Amino acid sequence: MFRAHWIFVVFLMFGLAACGQRSDTIVSIALHPTKPNIVYVATDEAVYKSSDTGATWTRFAGELARTRVLCLALDPQLSATVFAGTMGDGTYKSPDGGRTWHPYNSGIQKGTISAIVNQIVFNPLGTEMVYAGTTVGVFRSLDGGRHWTERMQGMTEVSFVVTLAIDPQRPNVLYAGTTGGVYRTINATESWEKSSRGMVASDAKMASMALGVNGIVVDPTNSDVVYAGTTDGLYKSTDQAEHWTKIGGSIQHAYISAIQLDPTNPSILYMATSDRVQKSEDGGETWQPKIKGLEAASIRSLQMSPMDPRILYVGTNGGGLYRSMDAGESWIRLPLVPASSE
Repeated sequence: MFRAHWIFVVFLMFGLAACGQRSDTIVSIALHPTKPNIVYVATDEAVYKSSDTGATWTRFAGELARTRVLCLALDPQLSATVFAGTMGDGTYKSPDGGRTWHPYNSGIQKGTISAIVNQIVFNPLGTEMVYAGTTVGVFRSLDGGRHWTERMQGMTEVSFVVTLAIDPQRPNVLYAGTTGGVYRTINATESWEKSSRGMVASDAKMASMALGVNGIVVDPTNSDVVYAGTTDGLYKSTDQAEHWTKIGGSIQHAYISAIQLDPTNPSILYMATSDRVQKSEDGGETWQPKIKGLEAASIRSLQMSPMDPRILYVGTNGGGLYRSMDAGESWIRLPLVPASSE
């Protein structure tokens, strides 16, 4: 199922490019860590930036016009620095809030296969250390993305890394969500161990495609608690991913594309599924749909404001960008109205 979904996304991206149409599929959303008016989004055909909370947008051209961007990430310490992970063209970096972009691709490939970059995360102790989860494994940079090194020791059954999450209390601990469950490192990616007990059977056939993990979040108040949103429901661990329990009540088998946790109240979680946004106020045991004003059904991306957890953004497959100012109770659409191109 996960592989089929990914192939569909690739087909959709190339199809839209071939037609020359502006896409309303919001692939990735990145929010400024301290300025709530600044929002970045990547669609199937461009990267946009708003400096007025989504009223108008600047479309970036230049180097990024030659590639497809799949993920965006802002440096939490130098917030004008923006990374873009691409489809087969490695990573790009902007030092000036998106005005100019430069390829930062050295080493981020496997043989002749170029990496499709699914997620980029920064080490909070020093953001020159950057990690990338890709279709050919995990890569680490120690110099702000200028050079990348493959870090896959111990991750023998899989290579397709969908998502990465870093423990905010123990930054040497990272989790990788893959097409075959979860892997964990406790030494900043020097080595990995499989951490899917209760999630993927130890004797699973085709372990590399046993279960797609699309999103991982770590409780910032108690980082022993980890949640994983998968292609077949939500899992929770209370011991740093040593063991997992499936939770979610009536939506145990939902396809989860993204998950967010309220840092001020970790009992509150949001997740994007294949047909709606869901909210839990009891640590994921029960869920309520939050779809008022959310006309598009298929949710691709979900982000919570780092300044105010009541503010959320949702990106959809073909239905555009939405924002909630009241913790998901209602949503409004934010059309990508162009102010200029750079």
